[in-house]
Amino acid sequence: MIKPIIVGNWKLNGTKKKIKKFLKLLSLFVKKYNPKGTIIISLPIIYTYIIKNLSIFKKKKIFSGAQNVDNHVLGSFTGEISPNMLNDMMIKYVIIGHSERRFNHKETNHIVANKFRLLKQENLIPILCIGETKQEKVDNRIEEVCIKQIDIILNTCGTHAFDNSIIAYEPIWAIGSQNSATPSEVQYVAQFIRQYINIKSNYKIKNFFIQYGGAVTNKNVSELISKEDIDGFLIGRSSLEITEFIKIIKLINI
Repeated sequence: MIKPIIVGNWKLNGTKKKIKKFLKLLSLFVKKYNPKGTIIISLPIIYTYIIKNLSIFKKKKIFSGAQNVDNHVLGSFTGEISPNMLNDMMIKYVIIGHSERRFNHKETNHIVANKFRLLKQENLIPILCIGETKQEKVDNRIEEVCIKQIDIILNTCGTHAFDNSIIAYEPIWAIGSQNSATPSEVQYVAQFIRQYINIKSNYKIKNFFIQYGGAVTNKNVSELISKEDIDGFLIGRSSLEITEFIKIIKLINI
């Protein structure tokens, strides 16, 4: 992976027509501007074939990501998608542990850790979302919450679990709101996460990256990316409109 790493998480949005138009404009921009870094678009899974047909996908200028994966490899699990299926479809990056799934689908830390384990077995790259609620922030428990969500991964997958992996620090209170964490707040937490994982891995971690997500826009992205421990962004709403998304990419690449 090459920094900055930019992930567009479309969530439950998009139509075939809109996505084709978005990707056509993004392709033209990438060919002309040739931005550095890694651009990943995580569409609803039924639309990922549209990315695969693009020349810039075949040339590895952009990558296809998944928004979720099941925590089973195969079996009687109606409607689910396994890690080996994603691998078979050349989907390399997989978001897991997003707070919307933790809340809406009752995904526990144990479920998320098992998903992480299965992704690593398939040599896929997990994008692990962690972060605190508003009350946990008020109670000064940010570090405690992050440690709990990280430790279960380390206990399940070993001290080198985060080799070739991404953590997306997403304070739950910022997601989908107009209130981003400040660059200083994000840097503090990102630095804490990096130092904690380095210590746990005896400073032998490789290809480990930290993103920020939560109300990322063209207004705050420049100051955020200037911080030492922020390697990129997991972007929701701002990734749905091509003008805004391109503006963010340009600002990150200055």
